[in-house]
Amino acid sequence: MVDVHIVGAGPGDPELITRKGYRLVQEADVVIYAGSLVNPAILEACKPSCEIHNSATMNLDEVLAVMKASVEAGKSVVRLHTGDPAIYGAIQEQMDALAGMGISYEVVPGVSSFLATAAALKQEYTLPNVSQTVIITRMEGRTPMPPKEKLRMLASHEATMCIFLSVQMLDKVVAELIEGGYDKTTPVAIVVKASWPDQRIIRGTLENIADIVAKEGVLRQAMIVVSHVLDSEYELSKLYDKGFAHMYRSAKD
Repeated sequence: MVDVHIVGAGPGDPELITRKGYRLVQEADVVIYAGSLVNPAILEACKPSCEIHNSATMNLDEVLAVMKASVEAGKSVVRLHTGDPAIYGAIQEQMDALAGMGISYEVVPGVSSFLATAAALKQEYTLPNVSQTVIITRMEGRTPMPPKEKLRMLASHEATMCIFLSVQMLDKVVAELIEGGYDKTTPVAIVVKASWPDQRIIRGTLENIADIVAKEGVLRQAMIVVSHVLDSEYELSKLYDKGFAHMYRSAKD
């Protein structure tokens, strides 16, 4: 039996949590949720007796203390994170601490906001002859970046880039990307609160996006996508090319 379930709640839309994640929330005796980001509508699935904690007001020691006390009391615990907890979820320190206390846990993946962003944009990130690589990163802030992961160095690849947690530093993001190799005309899309009812989409280029966003007043919960997939012609995929054969299909003239 698993003591603690670390669950990805999805990007915002309460229907985008997985069936397993939703069931665990329904069954939990204790839910600790990332209150600043997780849609509170998901908590409506909790049973009336469920003990709910908002981790936005807690530090790591306090979160772990609730987990430990709950497990010792024989209660089932769900630690509810936004999106998929493997990306900027700060779960490794929690998992290591749980392991050190002898508390069993599992991770239930969720839909990341960078994927909800692609859905909102109705955009494939990997178009043939345009980009076949997706870089998930963030601008350096209070958390420093390793020297080889500076934004300007990643920009040299000119791949599709999904930039988390950085819209409040958009001027610096743009400067780093241009210095690293992206042309000023490279298209940019910013999706605010992807999959939420008040989702917004803002489009521009590296040359003008900072000015556009300044007028829009975007402050938080926004994904920045930089890529020529947003405006380029592309080759059709070989996957469904009638002249391309593979183990399930013969080629046709």
